[in-house]
Amino acid sequence: MPERVYLDWNATTLLRPEARAAMVAAMDVTGNPSSVHAEGRAARALMERARAQVAAALGAEGADIVFTSGATEAAALALAGRGLAGAQVEHDAVRAWTSGDLTVDVAGRVTIPDPARATLQLANSETGIVQDLPQGLAVSDLTQGFGKIPFAFNWLGVEMGLISAHKLGGPKGIGALILRRGTELAAQLRGGGQEMGRRAGTENLVGIAGFGAAAEAAQRDLAAGVWDRVAEIRNILEKTLDDAAELTISVGKGCHRLPNTLCLATAGWKGETQVMQMDLAGYAISAGSACSSGKARRSDVLTAMGFDEATAQGAIRVSLGPDVTEEMVLRFAEAWLKDYRRFEARAA
Repeated sequence: MPERVYLDWNATTLLRPEARAAMVAAMDVTGNPSSVHAEGRAARALMERARAQVAAALGAEGADIVFTSGATEAAALALAGRGLAGAQVEHDAVRAWTSGDLTVDVAGRVTIPDPARATLQLANSETGIVQDLPQGLAVSDLTQGFGKIPFAFNWLGVEMGLISAHKLGGPKGIGALILRRGTELAAQLRGGGQEMGRRAGTENLVGIAGFGAAAEAAQRDLAAGVWDRVAEIRNILEKTLDDAAELTISVGKGCHRLPNTLCLATAGWKGETQVMQMDLAGYAISAGSACSSGKARRSDVLTAMGFDEATAQGAIRVSLGPDVTEEMVLRFAEAWLKDYRRFEARAA
């Protein structure tokens, strides 16, 4: 049986060796970063080094970086009680705090009437579509774009940004909220006053060290053109499937997308079914639609873009990483097309 191939990098990435090494080293650091003795100062120095690594990779020098348990907590910290407008294409962690009524067109572009009262993701995890962020935007979810496409927080003109370590080769359970210097923010977790009084609780030093190392390594990869090669392989896969699967739509094709993301929608062939078929064939992908209590529901992202329910239920996401080769995606295409032809025959 061939070795399994992981094609779900937008869900989570492989842990980078640099992050693993930094985490192992941090486990031997005894002190609490809030303590004033030598051991505490050593822990704080390690934490501040990681903060500087994240800032440099993000182009956020001079901004405030508040470490959190992930982008979901960062979203709650940034959005709770603000009543900001958002769109249905946002991540659920953002939609939980926003109105969800901003207009989305068929290309996945979101209309922002008042940026100062809105949130907008940089890139969509499901379709890969990249947005043009308006100046003065209140909040942006930068999670999927960080480390995959070039940008600098300081150039975006955004008040606050959300990021997560495990989307760029860092550990799970650590993220950050990035704030333009001087931005006012009410703490949600209160106690010891850590993280400049914005997020209480002893910091996750091991996770933070891994985050910093991963961010630094991710920026090196981006500068070296690693993701340009990933885009080439994604495009090979896209063309292979486009040429052979007439009933399937490549969502976002022709749009500015993340270099690694391919969203395929086949009306009548449920995404969950495709995920299970590919899992049995040795390939890890994800469904564009989500499952709740065992019942499939349509993709809110594709629905917001104007696709009908059958198409929105038939979406899958294939997301590549730097270790994915052309040979791997062509083998995946062969396996997927084998099941596609069975579906096509039944649909005829």
